[in-house]
Amino acid sequence: MREVIVQVVVEERTARQAYELICDFGRYPELTDKVNEVVVHPPEADGSLRSDWSVIFRNGLMRWSERDRFVPETLTVEFEQIKGDFEVFHGSWVCEEREDEGMAVAVVTFRSEFDLGIPTLAEILDPVAESTLRDNILRILEGLMGRVTPMSPVGLTVSRHG
Repeated sequence: MREVIVQVVVEERTARQAYELICDFGRYPELTDKVNEVVVHPPEADGSLRSDWSVIFRNGLMRWSERDRFVPETLTVEFEQIKGDFEVFHGSWVCEEREDEGMAVAVVTFRSEFDLGIPTLAEILDPVAESTLRDNILRILEGLMGRVTPMSPVGLTVSRHG
């Protein structure tokens, strides 16, 4: 299982504004060229949503359906693929206010774990998928938020879980 974490400071947005933009999946294709299509289905009885995604991934498209759970009290979105091109894909978006040199700033953290499900090619494909996912998330955040700054030292953490 691979983990990708992208954390950015969002300029000119509060954490709540950033959360509301992230929750509006249907607008992603308008705001970034990395998202081809998102179909958002009506809410389930438990308040969760199902969304169907088509995202530009290297030289092709990745497609999946996910269950999305919104937690406005903590400005968190949790997602889990229910079918699609990944063997496993789940994670979260978390928006929070932090103090930076006496000023409040919005910080957005995207965290995901994934497995492409091709063990014989994992050594070759997983690093490419990590890099592409990281780049896509940054482009999506820039499209949604405007100017974002990766957190130091590089704003990105990638680790491998057995």
